[in-house]
Amino acid sequence: MKSWSPYALLVIVAIALDQWIKQLVENGLAFQEKVDLLPFLALFRTYNTGIAFSMFQSFGDTGLVVIAVLVVAFVLYLATRTPAGHVVARTGFALIIGGALGNLIDRAVYGHVIDYVLFHTPVWSFAVFNLADAFISVGAALVVFDELIGWRREPKPSQD
Repeated sequence: MKSWSPYALLVIVAIALDQWIKQLVENGLAFQEKVDLLPFLALFRTYNTGIAFSMFQSFGDTGLVVIAVLVVAFVLYLATRTPAGHVVARTGFALIIGGALGNLIDRAVYGHVIDYVLFHTPVWSFAVFNLADAFISVGAALVVFDELIGWRREPKPSQD
């Protein structure tokens, strides 16, 4: 079990950092007022009542909590089946779980997820997201990356 300690710590740090920043946003950023940081990046506090770009809003809070718990359980299952040498994938799984739990806490406590990062141009904007969403995305990319480099680890069949 000791080999899981760094990943469990990463999950805890991801949740804590996500929740801390969301509290700062809730207490210090006006609702739906854009605060430009760079020409393409702004803070913009809003609430997401769905999952990933506001999908599945019609499922309600309970349905979305159930979906989130099932996703976390599935990712945890995949993580436990990942060999110890796959540090990149295990790190990715920890980030996915930390991000999903961070958003799950929001949904359970507030009935919505607090989003606050907005990438935009004068004619286009990306969906508003938060640090937990970034953890989930980076974690997924790490898992995919580990799969890609895993193919290179596999022994090549000998040609007789």
